[in-house]
Amino acid sequence: HLHRASLLLPALEAALANFSAGAAGGVVQPVRTVLPVPRYGGYLGVMPAYSAADDALTTKLVTFYEHLKDSSVPSHQATILLFEPSNGTLKAVLDGSVITAKRTAAVSAIATKLLMPAFAEVLCILGAGVQAYSHYDIFTELFTFKEVRIWNRTKEKAVKFASSVSGPVRVCSSAQEAVTGADVIVTVTMATTPILFGDWVKPGAHINAVGASRPDWRELDDELMKNSVLYVDSRDAALTESGDVILSGAEIFAELGEVLKGTKPALPEKTTVFKSLGMAVEDTVAAKFVYDAWSAGN
Repeated sequence: HLHRASLLLPALEAALANFSAGAAGGVVQPVRTVLPVPRYGGYLGVMPAYSAADDALTTKLVTFYEHLKDSSVPSHQATILLFEPSNGTLKAVLDGSVITAKRTAAVSAIATKLLMPAFAEVLCILGAGVQAYSHYDIFTELFTFKEVRIWNRTKEKAVKFASSVSGPVRVCSSAQEAVTGADVIVTVTMATTPILFGDWVKPGAHINAVGASRPDWRELDDELMKNSVLYVDSRDAALTESGDVILSGAEIFAELGEVLKGTKPALPEKTTVFKSLGMAVEDTVAAKFVYDAWSAGN
């Protein structure tokens, strides 16, 4: 039901705008609770949300483990519980991993649509995991790039990625090579220290920073964070969870929902960063979309 994540875009745009509208938008969600699992270097996140516009109530349980010995196990695993809002009955248990991958890429695509330079020809993806595939799929569906480049810390994964996606992808031997001259950059890594540096980035480029979801993890250096116009999904979440935002001291210009509502401008002529942490309400609308499609089919 989520084969084409672009079908989610209108619902996600509405949810982002409703979230940024505050109480009037009818989205109720706290910043996610994250429980560390110190013995194994992992985390359990709990992400509940209610959307009045969708009349949908969910909570997502997500685990993320930084450096797994067994690479056959994904770094992120998730389950979404969908409830009947009127009486609290559990209606469905959904695989949250696919939903997380697709909705995250769809929100990055929304940010890119608003913020990328007018003539964007080169897409660069840093990282070759699940999010790299979901971003590649929706970005090549919605936008026309002349060249797609990928870099990954272990080159074999980048080569595997390039050979398994539908279009031509250039495997780069360094992050700098991949980034130089790119118009749109997506960082989807498990990095804990910066892998993308401001002096590599073409002026006017747009960056979707998707990894580094802990207050002490980084993907982007201070120079890039401070010399770009910074957009986020949630101010509260960014100031609590994002090491790139917290440790650089970069000023948040706007939430994506404020741009969609028209209360803050998109500035595609500037170098822009969208720091994506992912919000529970995104899971809520995506889970309801999947459930409604499944119900209609049955």
